[in-house]
Amino acid sequence: MSDPAPTEEVKTDVSAPIADASENVEAEKAASLVANKMNLQALPIRAYLDQTVVPLLLDGMSALVKERPPNPIEWLASYLVRNNPQGPSQP
Repeated sequence: MSDPAPTEEVKTDVSAPIADASENVEAEKAASLVANKMNLQALPIRAYLDQTVVPLLLDGMSALVKERPPNPIEWLASYLVRNNPQGPSQP
């Protein structure tokens, strides 16, 4: 029997130095966003809503009760848009 062909290992340097600290911060943010997005996709419906929507919605409803505007639905919609932690929505 012949010996199997030697396997070639491909080495990548994942700890290559980054030019400056801001690039490091941006890289960590990007990695975190990807990981969070993947984690959110795997969550059950209730857990997904509890982590993404419910906190802002409860804050908005608390403010709504204090304000008691004549048009509560429009007021709450405006509150949610103004206080969206993900920033302005994309069209």
